Amino acid sequence: MKKIICTLLILLLIAGTPLLLQAVEKKAQVGFRFLQNPVSAEAIALGGMGVVGIENVNTVFWNPSGLGWVENTYDMSANYTRGIADINYGAFALSRKLGNISFLALDLTYMDYGVFNGTRRADNDAGFEETGPFTPTAYALGLSFAQRVSDRFSYGVRLKLAHQNLGFVTVGVSGTDVSDTALVTEDIEYKHSEPAIDIGATYDFIESGVRFGAVIQNVSREVKYVREAFPLPFAVSFSLHADVLKLFRKETDLHRLLLGVESVHPRDYKEKLKIGVEYAYLNAFFVRAGYRLNYDQRGLTFGVGLDRKIGGMRLRVDYAYENYGVFKGVNTISIGTAF
Repeated sequence: MKKIICTLLILLLIAGTPLLLQAVEKKAQVGFRFLQNPVSAEAIALGGMGVVGIENVNTVFWNPSGLGWVENTYDMSANYTRGIADINYGAFALSRKLGNISFLALDLTYMDYGVFNGTRRADNDAGFEETGPFTPTAYALGLSFAQRVSDRFSYGVRLKLAHQNLGFVTVGVSGTDVSDTALVTEDIEYKHSEPAIDIGATYDFIESGVRFGAVIQNVSREVKYVREAFPLPFAVSFSLHADVLKLFRKETDLHRLLLGVESVHPRDYKEKLKIGVEYAYLNAFFVRAGYRLNYDQRGLTFGVGLDRKIGGMRLRVDYAYENYGVFKGVNTISIGTAF
């Protein structure tokens, strides 16, 4: 009976969420949008579904409570995404198991925006002049702590410091226009660092093969540039996945089929829905696919993965492809090890 109820709950969640999507309207704008970039090929291949199910250190980028399900004492991961318009990003993470129930992790996310050509207004035929090349920078440093207080429940907290530097801008101090001989200008650097926090929890129903997770991300103060203030990309997410084969039988060592659904309520857009499915053979070879709903361009995702023990270490390699609509495709690769 419990298995049937769990199955019905999953189906109801999948069927009912699209109705909610139509009722929520866009509310506000946010800054530091790079904090929303998905990390981990494993999660991206599942339609960006990462709040539950990631049992390695990459879970800190989605839900810090997932650290409670990391098996090894040390777990390391490197991720790289080749994005749209030559804008790429990467992330690194390292976790350490402390005793029997506590976990600690460090992480870094960075952006590679490439080189831009700066300009400013000028009193010439073109109306502007070049100021030379510049490169914006953005990164986030994170420190996570989690505890798995029982075989079913874990919680986690991630503290992070987000930094963004948009470069120098020439502004007028006095005078009326670029043609004014009394014009006085100065260069102002637009950069800011802001702390933020993620809080998450995970609950595993164990016998039924169902796991539920929830997370609040980017809780922070508002950031202000000159006169305009804006928040970081605050979001609340809920996720549910089930080992479908385990719902109907106990032995699943050879094959595993996961089906999951995840809803995201961001501050700056309508509610979004992600659906993902993963097939695993011997818990070593993985094929994944997913779909994102209520996104402007993103949609279908798929990927593959390998997780093997080599001596006393584990090696993970995952790849994901994400369809980005008019921007074509985005490729992500993740490599990890644990011991």
